[in-house]
Amino acid sequence: MNVGGGHQWVANPPSLLPVYKIEGEQGVSLAVLEVHVGTSLVFSVEGQQAVLPAWYTSNSLNKPYVTWMLNKNAGPFQVLSYLGGVPKVEETDLKPRVGFLYSIVTHNISILINDTREQDSGQYMCTVNVVDDTIRLEKNVGIINLTVLVPPATPTCQLHGNAVVGANVTLSCSSKKGKPSPMYQWQRESPTLQVFFPPAQDRARGTLKLTNLSLEMSGVYVCRAENQAGSKNCSIVLEVHSTSTKAVIAGAVLGSLGALATIIFFAQKVVSYRRKKRDSQEEGPNEIKEDAMAPKTPSWARSPASDTMSKTSTLSSIAGTRQPYGARPPSDTASILTTTARSSQDPAATPGSLPPSSLARAGAVPVMVPAQSRAGSLV
Repeated sequence: MNVGGGHQWVANPPSLLPVYKIEGEQGVSLAVLEVHVGTSLVFSVEGQQAVLPAWYTSNSLNKPYVTWMLNKNAGPFQVLSYLGGVPKVEETDLKPRVGFLYSIVTHNISILINDTREQDSGQYMCTVNVVDDTIRLEKNVGIINLTVLVPPATPTCQLHGNAVVGANVTLSCSSKKGKPSPMYQWQRESPTLQVFFPPAQDRARGTLKLTNLSLEMSGVYVCRAENQAGSKNCSIVLEVHSTSTKAVIAGAVLGSLGALATIIFFAQKVVSYRRKKRDSQEEGPNEIKEDAMAPKTPSWARSPASDTMSKTSTLSSIAGTRQPYGARPPSDTASILTTTARSSQDPAATPGSLPPSSLARAGAVPVMVPAQSRAGSLV
């Protein structure tokens, strides 16, 4: 018959079908309705076909009512049925891949699952009911457990540690897919073939520990991940060095960085020197220097105030005597103040001084100066 997608499945009936024995004219069969299974456990590899073998015995010639159900964690659900001589595939993930293997008239109710997947695994139950037939308790139900095996995915090989003489390293191997979980086996390839055993190798974890490395331990190491469904390999090249390659690289990097820092330092010094030199040339001779000496103060400017007035009066008198006759002195007030100052210091007439009449004619204004006693108080 056709099974999902137009596939034609053809097979011969199994040799385990029951043989009916007829006794007497009544035509009564010794067999009663009962479901049989060829095996309770079926294994299949992902992508291949799986057959769930089952058949039933009955003394009735009527057509049976057959149902196949899959019991998962969420509960049982129907995947296939046969009623009134017509098969029906339910709306599930199995619909395009499941169907009856043989014709129902042969009493064989085996089913075939094409292109099996991991999620097809579970407990399958088939139930048969026939009109006018005796049914024994729980004898009309058959149970088959299907396990879909998944081959390991191509594993990944890695090296952990620094492969130098005298050091220890670990090789790891892991596969992301596989049912059941794969086991791992490490070996060293030719020309120096070597197989490893525990405790150096952990087959469940896929690790291989190599201690006290030597140059002779260099070579190609292959890991094989395997389970009942198949196997896949990966390999890694181990190169043991006499010195630490990482240390050499780190030293080279640090040396380069030091040389670069030195170049940058001297470049900054040169740029700074040229900048200072340019700025000093642009300042010119008019720049006020901090260390320039201040101009010296004339000696007469540092004399006391009385000495300064005396020198000023003398210079004014000299300047007045040098004027032509009839010309007015530059400052009459200065002359008057000078005369008054001298008369207050000495009441007697100073030889060479002008009489009061001459001062009056010159336009001088008399100023009254209070008399002083010898003690310095005003009279």
